[in-house]
Amino acid sequence: MSDHIDSLEIEEPSSHSSCSDLSCGESESLYCTVKVLHSSETQTCRMESADHVKRGDFVLINSRYGKDLAVVLGSVKCICKSEKDKIEDIIRIADEKDISRYENNLEKEKEALKLCKVKIIEHKLDMKLISAHYLLEESKILFFFTAESRVDFRDLVKNLVSIFKMRIELRQIGVRDESRVLGGLAVCGRNYCCNGVTDKLKPVSIKMAKEQSLSLNSMKISGPCGRLLCCLSYEYDFYLEEKHKYPSEGSRILSGKDQYKVLDANVITKKVSVVSTDGVFFTVPLEYLEKGVSAKWTILEAYFETQ
Repeated sequence: MSDHIDSLEIEEPSSHSSCSDLSCGESESLYCTVKVLHSSETQTCRMESADHVKRGDFVLINSRYGKDLAVVLGSVKCICKSEKDKIEDIIRIADEKDISRYENNLEKEKEALKLCKVKIIEHKLDMKLISAHYLLEESKILFFFTAESRVDFRDLVKNLVSIFKMRIELRQIGVRDESRVLGGLAVCGRNYCCNGVTDKLKPVSIKMAKEQSLSLNSMKISGPCGRLLCCLSYEYDFYLEEKHKYPSEGSRILSGKDQYKVLDANVITKKVSVVSTDGVFFTVPLEYLEKGVSAKWTILEAYFETQ
């Protein structure tokens, strides 16, 4: 078994869906989440029995590209009823022949990638080739590329068909998909989220960084793909929920006749930074703040007694 197969990191599967139309129960153990090796995409598959496969097994599945090798991430207990009809069966557990063919294809893909890059230059096409992939049990090669606009690659496909004598499919993907396919290490030192955690790329906005009081420097909150970090969305809902327990930034809070302006509310330290009218800065623990019936916040006298 090659280093590529042997060194695979198998992450725990994320929740299958946020759908409210869930079906749960013992029978749902007949479903599992698998990760397609070449694209790092995940999908749910149907097993023959509850003990048909286990986490870490290699299986042959029908991916959206064709028959492909995937690794089992774990069982799925709850799925959307509306998705049941869309779920593919696991074709079979991969044998040594399947794995050997996949490993041999890895070497062939390197050569196909080099040749295709040469042909792209010859055809003067404005596109960046990302990867090449031979499907198992199918006479077909997939080429993934990125481009800033639509590319007419019909002549390129004809050229490649005449060389490889196989079906050729070129697929244009986005820059976030490029990171998912290629993988790599993020600034945190772990695999890219899109490659190692989930391929379900949710929209990420600058508002998410603002709500978490993070630096708005695009270099610090962007991934190698140039887009905002996927992980900005992980704790966003938590911050939204917690911030309802704090006075909003820029608002005024009272203590007796004195008035203070809120500069920052830190939900991690559970403290609020304020400044008095005469320019004195200090922080107040949340436990010493009280929200009145008119939605006005006050600093409890007990806080000043502790100072």
